[in-house]
Amino acid sequence: MKVIDFNFDLPEELIAQHPAAHRDESRMLVMDRQSGECSIHGFRDIVNYFEAGDCLVINDTKVLRARLWGTRKRTGGRVQAFVLKQVGPKEWECMLKPGRRLPPGSVVDLEGFGSFTVTDKLADGTFVVHFDVPDVYELMEKAGQIPLPPYITRTPTREDQERYQTVYASHPGAVAAPTAGLHFTQEILGELEAKGVKIARLTLHVGAGTFKPVSVENIEDHIMHEETYILPGEAAELINGTHRNGHRVICTGTTTVRVLETCVIPGTREVKPGTGNTSIFLYPPYKAIVPDALLTNFHLPQSTLLMLICTFADKEKIMAAYKMAVDNRMRFFSYGDCMLLK
Repeated sequence: MKVIDFNFDLPEELIAQHPAAHRDESRMLVMDRQSGECSIHGFRDIVNYFEAGDCLVINDTKVLRARLWGTRKRTGGRVQAFVLKQVGPKEWECMLKPGRRLPPGSVVDLEGFGSFTVTDKLADGTFVVHFDVPDVYELMEKAGQIPLPPYITRTPTREDQERYQTVYASHPGAVAAPTAGLHFTQEILGELEAKGVKIARLTLHVGAGTFKPVSVENIEDHIMHEETYILPGEAAELINGTHRNGHRVICTGTTTVRVLETCVIPGTREVKPGTGNTSIFLYPPYKAIVPDALLTNFHLPQSTLLMLICTFADKEKIMAAYKMAVDNRMRFFSYGDCMLLK
């Protein structure tokens, strides 16, 4: 299958640069997975698409304030660090600018918040650095900035510290938000629970690789990035019990789909709890096994996220829905509107 098959025309002005005034004020395109029939609603209507006994799956990862600034001790040159993931007690993998001027042994002063030393340069161009502070998470909270996606071209503001984070974020580790969850408020989650909907929480720490473009011609040749996940026993029990009782599992975002499809027990629709790394790559003709429905934002042309969406319905139906979204001037990507495939 060709990557170009997942291309579509997207006017640049439809790429949302700011969140909606309130989380739940986004629009939601609802698509019937079987017929392809679509309609557009306000996000607050999502409660109407759940029934008692259904299970909503959410990703409770928390976005790190992963951008740090400092100066190189030897020269005073300005350095930007993008913290990616922890690889040791005080060792973290980072992207550094300007990396070519930071060989192993370089020390970067974080302007009153400690310093780090470059210890290694990896084959993919990233670096391993050693921080001299006791708590790197605390350092990022004090000195770091939320890393907005590259297609948001403005400078981050204080508002982004709150809005580029779900209301249920609790486990720090992501460098990008699980954006389908940004629409939920505590009030809507409360309405769902009052209706008898169960909420299963898992964790997938979204990595910078989620923005990596597909640079090959054939989908099968793409090498997927790896991300860390946790599927707790309680969540697995809720999901499995939901199916046993004849109800639906509704995923919030592609990240939860990747975890469930990683953890599915072969030959069943049940999942096994666990912790690990996943590089699962989902694209047609694969069909999603565990989820019965999916809430997701609108994704980039030719992206692995759009390919994953097409495991829920025929690609032609998905692309027709995307055309409808464009024609109706819906907002795309992280701060944009959303789509419910039911």
